[in-house]
Amino acid sequence: MLKTIRLSLGALLFISGIILTLLPGSILLVIAGLMLLSYDWPRARTWLKFFQNQMASSARKLDRLLLFRRLRKSRVR
Repeated sequence: MLKTIRLSLGALLFISGIILTLLPGSILLVIAGLMLLSYDWPRARTWLKFFQNQMASSARKLDRLLLFRRLRKSRVR
């Protein structure tokens, strides 16, 4: 019973996260859905690791971009 609820809720979160990612939305629903699915479905673990690595690398790139932007503005003044 609990496994069925966990799988259905995980699938619902995953699918709604994919839809909201295509539209302006957040990928956090995809991560939450994959976390629930990864308890029972081993393939979801690999997808979860992939998405986590992608989010970490994009956050590092964004941080670097914002830091260089701030440094450029401070040099101009």
